[in-house]
Amino acid sequence: MGATAAERSVVTGSTISSDDRADATDLHVLVLAGGLSYERDVSLRSGRRVLDALRAAGLEAELRDADVALLPAVTADPPDAVVIALHGATGEDGSLRGVLDLCGIPYVGCDARAARLAWDKPSAKAVLREAGIPTPDWVALPHDRFSELGAVAVLDRIVDRLGLPLMVKPAQGGSGLGAAVVRDSASLPAAMVGCFAYDSTALVERYVTGMDVAVSVVDLGDGPQALPPVEIVPRNGVYDYAARYTAGRTTWHAPARLDPAVTREVAEVALAAHTALGLRDLSRVDLIVDADGRPNVLEVSVSPGMTETSLLPLAVQAAGLDFGRVLGSLVARAAARRP
Repeated sequence: MGATAAERSVVTGSTISSDDRADATDLHVLVLAGGLSYERDVSLRSGRRVLDALRAAGLEAELRDADVALLPAVTADPPDAVVIALHGATGEDGSLRGVLDLCGIPYVGCDARAARLAWDKPSAKAVLREAGIPTPDWVALPHDRFSELGAVAVLDRIVDRLGLPLMVKPAQGGSGLGAAVVRDSASLPAAMVGCFAYDSTALVERYVTGMDVAVSVVDLGDGPQALPPVEIVPRNGVYDYAARYTAGRTTWHAPARLDPAVTREVAEVALAAHTALGLRDLSRVDLIVDADGRPNVLEVSVSPGMTETSLLPLAVQAAGLDFGRVLGSLVARAAARRP
């Protein structure tokens, strides 16, 4: 008997195939990378990796920065579809997607509304919590309130409410920039200052000890499916910017070393988060699996990294798929949405 729809949605790899998807080899694809965010260098690396993979799959693709020359270029020669390899606000806060919508240019990934929601971590966590999806308790604290109400008093209340240890990170941002684990009260003020260097609002959440896992979700035409989870083992115990993009700082296991039942639950939670936030085409759901095997969603990226150490390409490989063909299928689906 064939697998049910629910079973197919959590089978990691064996039911996902890009062999019979729409042909994208006759499409002109524009890969956007760079931008002016803190993550510009990572974005350029992602963009080059995507460009090489698309060309290896036989697609006509070019790489372009998101700068003042972009709109005149796409107006004069509109691409059939865009792959957004921009990280940080430029690629993930929905603003660029809104401009592409104005130009009638389709793109891989979710629409502007869903991107805005996923980009703001406190808002996204509220939606996840309302949908019954587990996520660590948190408080969002703008810098102005932090100053007006008195730093010491506010920090004392945070520790009383959430306990220790804590994770402090920018409410909007990625790549681990400005994030810090706080294990004692004396370290919390410095962590807040470091966070405010990257964003005007800090997200402080209860730190959950366990296995760091990323689940990439793709939709190649049969609905969203979870790729094999990737286990993240940073050498210093924290998956920060250096651990993500410096060779030798992190070990990855794809698939993650989880019991089959926990693997299924992690996939189900990731798919539920993808759906609750209204995402499409692809996403990466970052989770922590605690000692009892319970997954907690930390955040969701709508423009996952595509570098040689990024998690979505590792998951694609673990699923036995070709990275370029997967991207080609996503491009074909995006092109079909042209107004």
